[in-house]
Amino acid sequence: MPELYLLIIFSAVFAPSITLLLVLLSLFGWMGLSDYVRAEFLRNRQLDYVKAARALGVSNWQIITRHILPNSMTPVVTFLPFRMGAAILALTSLDFLGLGVPPGTPSLGELLSQGKNNIDAWWISLSTFVVLVMTLLLLTFMGDALRDALDPRKLDK
Repeated sequence: MPELYLLIIFSAVFAPSITLLLVLLSLFGWMGLSDYVRAEFLRNRQLDYVKAARALGVSNWQIITRHILPNSMTPVVTFLPFRMGAAILALTSLDFLGLGVPPGTPSLGELLSQGKNNIDAWWISLSTFVVLVMTLLLLTFMGDALRDALDPRKLDK
């Protein structure tokens, strides 16, 4: 789904605010994640340990909470930092276009826009770019650490 185009349309129709942007990102952002979660559950449902638990007479709810959910969360947690990075980039691009948060609210997109308008002040664009890259890089590293911490295969060792 072209999320950024929808955000641009809604931001042009309604008065932009932080609350509106977060609500719109939440409304459209869960769709890609839900497809990913569903695919992981369907993949794990066919594995041998789920079939063995079903053969032992374990209820569906216990199979989901004890077997499928812990093994499905590791790939989902791996996907979340990229999803959050996409949301940060969407908000930054909306702010750069002037459709994001209200004027006067500090944002990375506003700083990039100021750097574009003041080409002689190159440090504005460079420092904003460095902050954006470092934010996305650290978010990815935190996602990797969280994935390693929640991986059920590493918990047994």
